[in-house]
Amino acid sequence: MTELAIRTADLSRDFGKVKAVDDITLAVPRGIVFGFLGPNGAGKTTTIRLLLGLLEPTGGRAEVLGYDVASQADEVRLRTGALLEHNGLYERLSAVDNLEFYGRVWHLPVGERRARIEELLKHMGLWDRRDELVGKWSRGMKQKLAVARALLHRPTLVFLDEPTAGLDPIAAAALRDDIARLVEREGATVFLTTHNLSEAERLCGQVGVIREGKLVTVGSPDELRGRAGGPRAEIVGSGFGEQLLAQLRARPEVQLAEVRNGRLSLDLRGEQELAPLVAFLVSNGARVEEVHKGRASLEEAFLTMMEEEK
Repeated sequence: MTELAIRTADLSRDFGKVKAVDDITLAVPRGIVFGFLGPNGAGKTTTIRLLLGLLEPTGGRAEVLGYDVASQADEVRLRTGALLEHNGLYERLSAVDNLEFYGRVWHLPVGERRARIEELLKHMGLWDRRDELVGKWSRGMKQKLAVARALLHRPTLVFLDEPTAGLDPIAAAALRDDIARLVEREGATVFLTTHNLSEAERLCGQVGVIREGKLVTVGSPDELRGRAGGPRAEIVGSGFGEQLLAQLRARPEVQLAEVRNGRLSLDLRGEQELAPLVAFLVSNGARVEEVHKGRASLEEAFLTMMEEEK
C-alpha cells in the first residue's frame, strides 16, 4: 500500500456564508510533486492553510505525514516547509544571513547549518551573490532564495503556493528546473499550487483540480488529458474549404474537423494513422506543409473541466 503524505476526509472551511473548501477528500502519495490547480478564489490557498494547521477546519479532518492537523499542528509544521504568498525574506539582510537566521530558528547545528546553506545556494546559482542584500535582488532571485529557505531544514513535505507567479518566462523556467532537481535529489513530497498549466504538466506526477471549493478530479496529467479527448492532429497548409471539411467529417476515423487560425485541426477516433488522411487532403486540392500529431494539453483538459462544472 502506498504511503501517504496527505490524507483528508470531507475537509471543509467556511467563512460566514462562503464555503471556501467544500468536503474535500484527497490522498497524496509520498515522494511526488502534487499539483493543485484551480482558478482564483477556488480554495487552493485556504486548503494549504488548513493542511498546515494555520486554520481550523469547519468540518472533516486531515492528516499530514500521519499527524492530525487540528490537534498536532506543531508536529506538522515541524516536519514541513512552506512558501506561501509572502516569501518570508528579510530584505536588509544578505542571502547567507537570511538562511543563517532560519537555520537557527530550526535549531540546526552550526556545521550542518553552514554546509546546508552553501549546498542550497550553490544549487540555486546564488552562491556567488551570497553576501549581497536581498532587497537589491530581482524577483526571480528572491523566489529561488525563498524556496531554499523552505527546504533548509530538509522537510519531508514542502508546500509551494504559486512559486513562479509574477516571474518572467526565463526566471520561471529556471525555478521550475531547480524545484524538480531538488525534489529528485532529496526525495521530498511537494504540494504545488499554480495557474501555469504547462508548469504542472512538466513537474507533477499527480494533479488535483478544485473549483469553488470542490474537488473536481484527481489523476496524472496523462489521465486528465485523456478526459479531454483522444489523439489530435494539426495540419498546416491551405485549401481547407468547407466542402473538404464536410468530406473529412464524414470519414469514420475523424471525430471533429475544423479550421482554427488558418490551421486544420482534427480530433481522431482511436490511434489512427495520419498518412491516409494527408493523402486524402492532397488528392482533394489541399496544400499540406506540416503535420503534427499529439493529444490535448493539460490546459485544454483543465478548461474543459471548468466548462463542464458550470
